[in-house]
Amino acid sequence: MARHLAAHTHLVTQLQARAFMRKYQAIVTGVLVAGGTVDAPIGRHPKQRIRMAVVENGKQAITHYRVIQRYRAHTHIRVQLETGRTHQIRVHLAYKHYPVLGDPVYGGRLQIPSASSDTFKKTLRTFQRQALHAAELGIIHPNSGEWVQWAAPLPNDMQILLAALEKD
Repeated sequence: MARHLAAHTHLVTQLQARAFMRKYQAIVTGVLVAGGTVDAPIGRHPKQRIRMAVVENGKQAITHYRVIQRYRAHTHIRVQLETGRTHQIRVHLAYKHYPVLGDPVYGGRLQIPSASSDTFKKTLRTFQRQALHAAELGIIHPNSGEWVQWAAPLPNDMQILLAALEKD
């Protein structure tokens, strides 16, 4: 994302100092009672080397999450990263037994709640990605030194999914 070496160096320094602001929205399987923080180290999975996992000798990883809305068998949450590890949100939420909906690596098989309507089942089955969205990003601009922040609206497919969860 940097156009020159000085900007790249500045951004890397911010990342190492945890000065980036990264906020996400996710829909997870299961009903979270409240928000919380996951402070668990992440490293390579000991047996499946292409996956990451919470491991004792991993690098520090901290994820904060807050409930936006609870549904019958899912929860819409806001997630803020304090650190930036590979697959951190997905690994931490799966570790807490609330995997991101649609995550084929850390989420397991699609779980459809009993007594769901055919419309809801179809909506779940046709959602073809992880229900995870990078909602906000903030950094100190490398040239001006000012704080800059961007926000991206929730994608249409996630809005449709949330509407289906509301009706179910």
